[in-house]
Amino acid sequence: LLGKKLYKECVAALQGGMLLTDKSSSAVKNALEEAFMNADSKLINWLEETGKQTESGSTATVMFANNEMLIISHVGDSSVVLSCSGKAEILTNPHRPYGNNKVSLQEIRRIREAGGWIVNGRICGDISVSRAFGDMRFKTKKNEMLAQGVEEGRFSAKFVSRVQFKDDLVIASPDIYQVALASDAEFILLASDGLWDYVNSLDAVSFVRNQLRQHGNVQRACEALAQTALDRRSEDNISIIIADLGRTNWESLPPQQQNFVWEVSQAFGTLALVSLGIWASSFLSL
Repeated sequence: LLGKKLYKECVAALQGGMLLTDKSSSAVKNALEEAFMNADSKLINWLEETGKQTESGSTATVMFANNEMLIISHVGDSSVVLSCSGKAEILTNPHRPYGNNKVSLQEIRRIREAGGWIVNGRICGDISVSRAFGDMRFKTKKNEMLAQGVEEGRFSAKFVSRVQFKDDLVIASPDIYQVALASDAEFILLASDGLWDYVNSLDAVSFVRNQLRQHGNVQRACEALAQTALDRRSEDNISIIIADLGRTNWESLPPQQQNFVWEVSQAFGTLALVSLGIWASSFLSL
């Protein structure tokens, strides 16, 4: 439902795409913000009318690209990476209420000013993403969320009596990025945190480049990259999109080596495990 609604809202707000040709970045920004907020409002209305669970929610990252420019409208904890001659450029910041980076600190401050609190990087000890569609318990059903918390023993009645909400804790207002695509731009990689929590951006770009050099098929590259995250014990959902910009002759590209620092860390990790095994064996034999 959200995918269809959000697409229609974006197309309408961007005037069928005509607004993307406008040189005014503020016009595009305002249009995408309006589209995201309208989609969230309609989703919440639908959830309330159908009686769906208040826990229902979703993140979204929308991209529009032409030969010169990439426009991203982003809500949630997925990330977009651009490969430029093998260099990984991280284009978005995840909306999470923990960490010391600028975006995380802004999210933490916004949530606290709205009357919420953070427990172990989770809003009210519950959700770990601070911007999303739906999630009514942090928007229109905040008081119901508190009452349920008291009933389940997660909050005390005394604590809840002191809570005063001033605004929504989770919002669907997007960050908008406009990125110039230089001549060395090769492909765009969009993926959920199920990938990024286990594969860093440089390794992902190197992996995809080698995949495309071998067969040039972005679908196969997506599947292989997802399998790499699974092999590293990722248990979260893994969604990956690769957009080949069509500027690179992949067959003529020389093989790219793995990140040296990553290889060294893997080697030291293996050495440490072997040493621990030897020590344990020696200790047990005494």
